[in-house]
Amino acid sequence: MVEELQRVPETYLKHLENTDGLYEIRVQLGRDVFRIFCFFDQGQLVVLAHGFQKKTQKTPKKEIEMALKIKAEYESEK
Repeated sequence: MVEELQRVPETYLKHLENTDGLYEIRVQLGRDVFRIFCFFDQGQLVVLAHGFQKKTQKTPKKEIEMALKIKAEYESEK
């Protein structure tokens, strides 16, 4: 979807507020809900940073922190 659509619906890809360019991909498989945090590299490359199975309404802060850490490491090694 990210590759084929000009604009992916927010139902599937949403920017996380108060983060520096971190997005959340939402995937549902049966009753299971998964989240994959990602970010864009120069607007062309989608980098998948961290995924987890979501079991509550609110996204756990530690999961966001892990994705931000991965993003910072990626950018510093580039």
